[in-house]
Amino acid sequence: MQDFRNLNVWQLARRLTKTIYQLTINFPESEEFGLKAQMRRATVSICSNIAEGCGRRGDREFRRFLDVAMGSACELECETILSFDLAFITEIVHDTILASVVEIKRMLGGLIGSLTCGPAGRRRVRIQDKETPLDRERRADAREPKAGRSTADS
Repeated sequence: MQDFRNLNVWQLARRLTKTIYQLTINFPESEEFGLKAQMRRATVSICSNIAEGCGRRGDREFRRFLDVAMGSACELECETILSFDLAFITEIVHDTILASVVEIKRMLGGLIGSLTCGPAGRRRVRIQDKETPLDRERRADAREPKAGRSTADS
């Protein structure tokens, strides 16, 4: 059993939790039980599942809790995108949070991959690259032909 507080991924998730709590204070009152609560629960779940997994016996149980933490990180990623879409957060805040979430997912993936559950239990976890969905949208928009110009003019 290891001390979860020594894990870099838990430390990053802890800092992100503090950021999410401070950020969501400014969400509309109508989101008290909506995105505000969901984002807070998801980020706390990341930290809590890493900690709880460290307290379990054996790699198999630890890995199961890390899988739940990964799911919560994906949930927070989605909720961050929605918060931006609904203009609750700025683009800079959106990009900063997503960069932290992607890094947490990368670290969790590495930790999960380092644990062994036997040959049949091994699974590859695909971690999204550091490019955000918003970056991909911008890149796609830049490739589209401009209005009034034919593709032959390009």
